[in-house]
Amino acid sequence: MDRRRLLQTVAAGTAVLAGCSNTSTESTATPASTQTGTDTSLPGGIYVQSFRESMSMQGVTAAGPYEVAFMYTSPHVFWNMTGRDRSRTPRSGDIHAMAVVWDRDTGRIVPETGLSLTVRRDGELVSEEVIYPMLSQTMGYHYGGNFSLADSGETPTDGEYTARISVGGVPDGVELTGSYAGRFREPATADLDFSFTETDRDEVRSESIDQAGQPGALRPMQMEGVPQATAPAVDALPGTVFGTPNSDDAILATGAAPARADGGDTYLYVSARTRYHGMVLPAMALSVERGGETVELTRTLDPELGYHYGASVPALDSGEQLRVVTDVPPQTARHEGYERAFRQMSPVTVTV
Repeated sequence: MDRRRLLQTVAAGTAVLAGCSNTSTESTATPASTQTGTDTSLPGGIYVQSFRESMSMQGVTAAGPYEVAFMYTSPHVFWNMTGRDRSRTPRSGDIHAMAVVWDRDTGRIVPETGLSLTVRRDGELVSEEVIYPMLSQTMGYHYGGNFSLADSGETPTDGEYTARISVGGVPDGVELTGSYAGRFREPATADLDFSFTETDRDEVRSESIDQAGQPGALRPMQMEGVPQATAPAVDALPGTVFGTPNSDDAILATGAAPARADGGDTYLYVSARTRYHGMVLPAMALSVERGGETVELTRTLDPELGYHYGASVPALDSGEQLRVVTDVPPQTARHEGYERAFRQMSPVTVTV
């Protein structure tokens, strides 16, 4: 498994937005606290984040074959991943900008497109910050980052701004199959006007969660017209699913379907998702050991299987054991509640 290539591919110029947001009508307009006790006081794996937050939805625009939603909330703390190591990014700036990218034809979230964002006012550049691919409990996979709308120490000007959203295209390391073949490789750009006013800021509200720090996760938020980044239901996966083992709160639904390409009798796949709500887990390196052979799985986007990891292999035997190995965990930034999960992923075994 080319671990270095995966890390380089995922890290190269992908600007994304990280947001833990949820609508709430019984909350106060105060900045969100993203400190849930000490690291040692928290459980391993996924835990309930300390706050539920609303956001200011600014609109949806077309960019090439994609639809892109843009919204913002208050600045956040989040954690970036390099291999299995995490690094904390402190809260900064005036807004936490977020974007969700999906295929216009199928309505399915398209991970790993890469995304960059610049903010202008009256044609003048205001902010150009790093955007990260990110996982949060209430939004799943999306792009996010903290942005300043004024120089350090100054108060941002109320009024209209323009977000230029550049979608980079799915990298060659992700195979596109079915009706997705040949799509999503080319970059696309769109401009979307947004407002930053007292009315908009009043939409950003936060409330504390009584169950904060306990094992579990907040329910994903519902945004009209914006799809959720959920993996297909296990009973909707094609062929036969051999098992759904849990590795550090990542559920690795492992199965096989009729061969999809030359060179094998069976298509072996792993559909990775979060434990509680089935949010897709992209940008991993997975392999499967069968007997004395190691099969490297390819990151793949397919209309039926969604984003998954797969390979064509010789026919599997009934009773055969497959050992699923995580060579690289999800190389996406994480928001509170996910930063302790999907890191130290031990191998798991399923029986055919």
